[in-house]
Amino acid sequence: MQTISPGRWRGLRQTSLDGDVFAILAFDQRGTYRKMLPEGASYERAAEVKAEIVAALSIRASAVLLDNEYGLPSALTLARSSGLLMALEKSGYSGDATYRRIEFLPDWNVGDIRAMGASAVKLLAYYHPETGALAEEIEGVIAGVIRDSHAQGLPVFLEPLCYSLDAAVSKESAAFAELRPPVVIETARRLGALGPDVLKMEFPYDAAYHHNHDEWRAACEAISAASDVPWVLLSAGVDFATFADQARIACQAGASGWLAGRAIWKEAVTMGDADRSRFLQTTALDRMQRLVEVSQQYGRPWTQLYGMPANSPTWYKSAL
Repeated sequence: MQTISPGRWRGLRQTSLDGDVFAILAFDQRGTYRKMLPEGASYERAAEVKAEIVAALSIRASAVLLDNEYGLPSALTLARSSGLLMALEKSGYSGDATYRRIEFLPDWNVGDIRAMGASAVKLLAYYHPETGALAEEIEGVIAGVIRDSHAQGLPVFLEPLCYSLDAAVSKESAAFAELRPPVVIETARRLGALGPDVLKMEFPYDAAYHHNHDEWRAACEAISAASDVPWVLLSAGVDFATFADQARIACQAGASGWLAGRAIWKEAVTMGDADRSRFLQTTALDRMQRLVEVSQQYGRPWTQLYGMPANSPTWYKSAL
């Protein structure tokens, strides 16, 4: 069992439920979110709608993941019981669709995330383990972010997203669906070894093409076996019913919970004010509660993988 620093321990406690499992609401979307809004919606309106959704749903979440572009009002008004994760990366990527690099904002860093009172850093990385020098370059960037975050006492939630290396084969295709499970599992193995505190993983199978729950469970068990760090499942925009099944199977197979967004709240973005409020107080909160129960019933506590720093009169000399 790995011992982590007091700051990282507290950050994980602040972002998890009683029982040390995660039920995190994701709303760090920027470009995708703008496309969901009515054409011509102002910046102020985008931030306002996001804050309304977060205020309504954060009462059920162990934490909320936000962005620095539209997320400040949400961060300042989310439920007192909820932890806060902030995304570090810039939306999108540099390079072309088959050769992707992480892009950062020039005036936004780990120190800023710490200064605003967040509990953890989230880093998204487009990654494919078969890209040779590019994969090594991205691993180096990730390792640097982890070092910087840990130096600030912040845990890192690392979100690797796979992609196709063939421009003629889209990620949503049946052809890539066949390649996806080993790519996701190998990604967990390689990036988990870099020392993130939590991996935020895609479901290993594409539910549009694969429906065998035994195969789903085996692949999720392989993710758990591939890495010594806790992992949570992301929703990737699938419908709620599909994600609920995926989250249950992932947690039964060793995941420590979920970190989900659009599967819970996407309908609310395009609704009028009254319909949105009603949807959030009924359907969306019900979805949150159902997923919280999945984490609580089936999730693997992250404390099975991490230990507290040892106490002594001079603990601070070695634990910080």
